[in-house]
Amino acid sequence: MEFNDKFFEEIGKSAGVTQICKEVAEKVLATAQASAPVDEGAYRDGLHVEVKAVEKRNVALVVGSDPKTMLIESKTGNLARALNRVKKSG
Repeated sequence: MEFNDKFFEEIGKSAGVTQICKEVAEKVLATAQASAPVDEGAYRDGLHVEVKAVEKRNVALVVGSDPKTMLIESKTGNLARALNRVKKSG
C-alpha cells in the first residue's frame, strides 16, 4: 500500500484540523490555569496557546512565558496533569 503524503500534509495543515488542535489546546490551557499554583500569578498568567507549523502539520502548544515555568512544571507537573484530565474527559 502506498500513501499519498501530499494529501496527508494538506490535511495536517488545513484550517479545520488546525482549529481542532487549537480548541483542544485551549481546553488544556483552561484546565492548567485553573489548577496552577499561584504565588504572584505570573506562571498562571504566562500560560498561553501557540500554533506552529512542524514538519508536515500544524500543532497547537500550551506554553509558558514566565521565567519560572520550567521550575514550576518540574515540581508540579501542572501541564501534564491538565493534558491528562482533558484527554480522559474526551
